Amino acid sequence: MALSPSTRLGLYQILAPLGAGGMGEVYRARDSKLGRDVALKVLPEAFARDPDRLARFEQEARLLAALNHPNIAAIYGLEESDGVRFLVLELVPGQTLAEQLAQGALPVEEALGVSRQIAEALEAAHEKGIIHRDLKPGNVKVTPEGKVKVLDFGLAKAFAGDTTTDLSKSPTASYGTSREGVILGTAAYMSPEQARGKPLYKRTDIWSFGCVLYETLTGRQPFGGETISDTIARILEREPEWQALSEATPAKIRDLLRRCLQKDPARRLRDIGDARIEIEEALTTPATPWPTAACVVPPR
Repeated sequence: MALSPSTRLGLYQILAPLGAGGMGEVYRARDSKLGRDVALKVLPEAFARDPDRLARFEQEARLLAALNHPNIAAIYGLEESDGVRFLVLELVPGQTLAEQLAQGALPVEEALGVSRQIAEALEAAHEKGIIHRDLKPGNVKVTPEGKVKVLDFGLAKAFAGDTTTDLSKSPTASYGTSREGVILGTAAYMSPEQARGKPLYKRTDIWSFGCVLYETLTGRQPFGGETISDTIARILEREPEWQALSEATPAKIRDLLRRCLQKDPARRLRDIGDARIEIEEALTTPATPWPTAACVVPPR
C-alpha cells in the first residue's frame, strides 16, 4: 500500500517516498509534535496479516533500540495508526555509499575513513550479540559532513540462541526461513556459509565488511556476476581480482582484505574490532608504494 504525500499516520505527515525493500516501504515524514523530519518504515499490508513477518518486524524494532551508537541510524519508536504498523527512524541526510561508488572508487584515505566508521558500527552491534547479515553499500549512508550511518538491521539476528523464523523477502534473495538450509541476504555480499544456508555468526559480517572495503577501494564488487547464481558460484570458488587494488593501497589493508575474505570462517578475521584497529593504523602510518616488480641491485 503506497502512501501519498499529505497522508497522516498518527503524529506523522508523509512528505515523500524514500525507497522500498523486503521489510517495508520507507517514507520521509514530519513529526508534528517535535517539529522534525523522520523516516517511517511501513510494514506492507500483506505482511501485517502474517504473524511470522510481523514478529520479524517487531524484532527489528527491539534490535535497533538496543543499538545506541553514532554510526548506527537510531530508532525513535514502533507505532501503529489505523491498522498500519511502522518504525519511526532517524532520517539520515546524504548519499548512500552505493550512490557514491556508482561514480567509481573512493580515494584510498576516504575509503579507509568510511570503512573505519562501518567497522565501529559493526563492533557496537556485535558487542550486543547482534549481526547485521545484509551489510552492503546500499545500507550505508554518508552525510555531507562525512559521518557514516549503517542502516537497516531488518535482517539482523541475535546470534545467541535466536531461532526466530523469517519469511520475508530480502533485498536480493530469500529462500524460506532464517534457519539452517536456506539463503537470506544480498547475493554479492554473502559469505560462503551464508550462500550455503549455514548457521551465521559475526564472521559473516566480517566477510561482508571485506566486500564493502574492497569495493570502496576498487569501485567494483569482489564477486559480482551477471546473475545471482553466477555471483554465488564466484563467492564459493574464486578469489577477488587483487590486482584491481591500486598501488596506493597500504600493504596492511591488502592483508586485512585477505583475512576478511577467507572462505573458511575458521581462518577469517575473528573480530571486527581488529579490522578497525588495522585501518586506524593504516591511516596514521605513512604510505609506502606497493612493489610492482622485484628490484635487483647489480653487484659492484
